[in-house]
Amino acid sequence: MNTHPATHPPAQFPADFVWGVATSAFQIEGASDVDGKGPSIWDSFCKLPGTIADGSDGHVACDHYQRWSDDLDMIASLGVKAYRFSTSWPRVQPTGSGAWNAKGLDFYERLVDGLLARGIAPYLTLNHWDFPQALQDKGGWANRDTVQHFVDYALGMHARLGDRVASITTHNEPWVMSVLGNETGIFAPGIKNRGTAAQVSHHLLLSHGLAMRALRDVGCKASLGIVLNLSPIQGASDSAADRAKAYLEDGRLARWYLDPLFKAAYPADVLTDLGADAPQVQNGDMDIIATPMDYLGINYYSRTVVSADGSWNVRQSGLELTEMDWEIYPQGLTELLLRLKRDYPVPPLFITENGGAFKDPLVNGQVHDADRTRYLQTHIESVHQAMRQGVKMGGYMVWSLMDNFEWASGYAKRFGIVHVDYATQARTLKDSAYWYQSFLSTQAAAALAKAA
Repeated sequence: MNTHPATHPPAQFPADFVWGVATSAFQIEGASDVDGKGPSIWDSFCKLPGTIADGSDGHVACDHYQRWSDDLDMIASLGVKAYRFSTSWPRVQPTGSGAWNAKGLDFYERLVDGLLARGIAPYLTLNHWDFPQALQDKGGWANRDTVQHFVDYALGMHARLGDRVASITTHNEPWVMSVLGNETGIFAPGIKNRGTAAQVSHHLLLSHGLAMRALRDVGCKASLGIVLNLSPIQGASDSAADRAKAYLEDGRLARWYLDPLFKAAYPADVLTDLGADAPQVQNGDMDIIATPMDYLGINYYSRTVVSADGSWNVRQSGLELTEMDWEIYPQGLTELLLRLKRDYPVPPLFITENGGAFKDPLVNGQVHDADRTRYLQTHIESVHQAMRQGVKMGGYMVWSLMDNFEWASGYAKRFGIVHVDYATQARTLKDSAYWYQSFLSTQAAAALAKAA
């Protein structure tokens, strides 16, 4: 049990505010070649020398594919009302088009039914990066044909699960897939080409809009949206050069996605910066991308500080850093949410990921992660501060439910509120999980008292 008394943010959230935890398929499921699953670009990427910090892969991960029922019991014990998970496209459709894999579909049906049986709303993400390798071999997201393949995938998953999920997210963090995957190449598929990355981003956004339209055409009742990774971007100084650098970087990270979604246009300054690398856009594409959403998901971890000459180092800030060398900057979440309300006609916002990686060893059967607990407390309070200033928020989800395969970092970085011993697959709730459990219990009790 938790040996530290729980303390809670003073905020009382609305009774219908959705509290949850989040994971993604490749990071926890394992079973990478089991029951007919096809290879994903991450399966391939992990095999390349030097791509993963500890030389690991997702072959076993947290073995969630086998341990899903016990994991759902664990989620239920926290008192959350929502679980954000992703389906693995190559698990349900091994080549990304054509034949479906019944065993893969059956797995997700068991998962969704198991969540509902425990009183937990399923929040489905269709694309959390584990893209079918067979489609990558045909050009990946840079190939416009992939757009229609994704729409078909979305419709297939809706046909199987759409009557029971509360929400369907098209894509998780298209910036990561386009820039880290196709421009810097530090994530799968490992391509290093700015023009390719720009085209990938356009096709991701286009497939989002087309998928939402197709889902609505077949009567989808789940809430539909997309998830973006966003942060305030600030200049290291007030110099004109640093301010200009910050504005351009904000364009690349935020406005490049927000402007098309809410204004049906790419930002002119970023298009100018891209020059010949700008994406090919066909007539009607931008109106499709700007199809109204039911919600916008926000993944927030830290702010970004930039300098025109590249001299800024994160350690200059003097702020506490996570194990990812990200500043702990909770006020940035309030700043971000207020900016979205001010600059765009946004639907209700969800914090779909928020959390931190810290050194938190298992000692005598316990994990005392006070730093993570403080991180969650302060960021939840930042959400409430934004709500007090008029931002419409639908919910908050902790990243992550449990320690997992952290992409290019392998298993060295732990984000979970549940510790995973990868040798035995034993799960141990950390102090932060007990805090979250206690906080949610307090919120629920207050809501009942108010309703009485």
